[in-house]
Amino acid sequence: MTPETVLRAAAETEAAALPALLARAEHLAGSVLLGDHGRRRAGMGDDFWQYRPAQVGDSRRLIDYRRSARGDVEFVRERELQIAQSVMFWVDQGASMRFTSDDDLPQKADRARVLGLATAILLVRAGERVGLTGTALPPRRGNQQILRLAGMFTQDATEDYSPPEHRAMIPSARAVFISDFMGDIAEVTLALTKAADRGVRGVLLHVLDPSEEAFPFSGRTIFESVGGSLSHETLKANDLRDRYLERLAARKDELTQLCGVTGWQYGMHHTDRPAQAALLWLYRALDTGGLR
Repeated sequence: MTPETVLRAAAETEAAALPALLARAEHLAGSVLLGDHGRRRAGMGDDFWQYRPAQVGDSRRLIDYRRSARGDVEFVRERELQIAQSVMFWVDQGASMRFTSDDDLPQKADRARVLGLATAILLVRAGERVGLTGTALPPRRGNQQILRLAGMFTQDATEDYSPPEHRAMIPSARAVFISDFMGDIAEVTLALTKAADRGVRGVLLHVLDPSEEAFPFSGRTIFESVGGSLSHETLKANDLRDRYLERLAARKDELTQLCGVTGWQYGMHHTDRPAQAALLWLYRALDTGGLR
C-alpha cells in the first residue's frame, strides 16, 4: 500500500469512530438530568438573583424600595452574574487504556472518552468553555467545540503510558484528568503541582478494569503491555498477587494525597460499573470543586 492509501485508511477509521463516540456521549449526557452548573453569582447582569439586607457601603440606588416597604429592613436587589468558566480536559490516550479483560466490557479508553465527552457536553449546555490541556484545543463554547473534542479523543497514542499534559494551563480555570494512572506518578505530580501553582483546580478520575483490582491470575501467565513494549512470564502468577495489590493500593493512596495537597478531587471508576454514576460524580465534583 502507498503512504497515501495508508493515510486515507487511517483517516477513515478515525472518522468512523467519531459519530459513534458522539452518539454514546450524547446519550449518556441525556440520561443525567442536572440543573445549571453553578454559574449563578451576584453581580452585574440582567436577571434577578436574590434580595439581601442592605449593608454599610451599599449605594442608595441599589435599594429595592418596594421589597423594603414590607418591613423595617432595607433590601438590595441583586442581579445574576454569569461568568463562563474554562474547563480543560486530559483523557489518557496511552496504549494501556486500550485494555479490557472481557469482550463484554468496554476498554478503559472507550469509557474514559465517553465520560470525558459527556461531561464536556453538559458543561457546554451550562454555558461553560471546554477544551484540552496544552495548546492543541483552547477552551471554547458551542457544539463545534464538542465535535473538535470528539475528534481529539479518538486519537490513540503509541506509547504504553501517556503522561498528562500540563502546558498552557489557564489561571483559575478547572480541569478534568481521566486515566488508569498506571504510568510514572512523577508526571501526574508535576501536572497537578503546576496546575495548583496557577490556581487551577479539578477532578481526577481513576479508571480501572475490574481484573486490575482483583488480579484473578494463577499458574503460568504471560503479562504483556498493550503496546507490546513490556512482557513478563511467570510460572506462579498467584505469588505476585499480594505484591501487585499492595502497589495498586499505594498508587491510590499517592493519588488521593496528591489531590488533597493540590485542592483536586479524586474518584475511582471501574469499567463494569454504570457510566451514569461516574458522569454524575464528575459533574458534581467539578461543581463542589469550585466552579462557582
